Amino acid sequence: MSGAGGGGHVRGRRRARKRPLSEINVTPLVDVMLVLLIIFMISAPLLTVGVPVELPKTEASAVETSNEPVTVSIDRDGAMFIGDGEVRWERLILRVSEEGGEDAREKPIFIRADGRAPYQAVARVMARLSAAGFTKLNLITDTAAGDAAAPAPSTSEEG
Repeated sequence: MSGAGGGGHVRGRRRARKRPLSEINVTPLVDVMLVLLIIFMISAPLLTVGVPVELPKTEASAVETSNEPVTVSIDRDGAMFIGDGEVRWERLILRVSEEGGEDAREKPIFIRADGRAPYQAVARVMARLSAAGFTKLNLITDTAAGDAAAPAPSTSEEG
């Protein structure tokens, strides 16, 4: 009863079914992550400056550090800042200790002073921090010394 042309099961001619793709294409994800990484690498150093100061120029190279430093800024008028907030002379040690956390005396302290700040203000801050037991004091300068080494030419016309 079963004939060759019957309506039964036909072997070898199955319809191709589309199965769902079980793999994720990660190429677009990697592209987006690389772009974000580049953006953060470029913008991160720009976010660290809180108080605008004009750093003095020197020939010293940059210091490598693994600890997160505490930054004390001194503006041209001699006012002191930790982060973005101004700090009074009496609370300097307390604020540096708070900012540094448990091992504040072991962390480096970066002192960013405006080049036009009074020398006395910078020396007093360094002496106060040193007397309080902070030993890793670093002065932050602008390393583009080529411009500072040569005096600016003066032009005068005599008539």
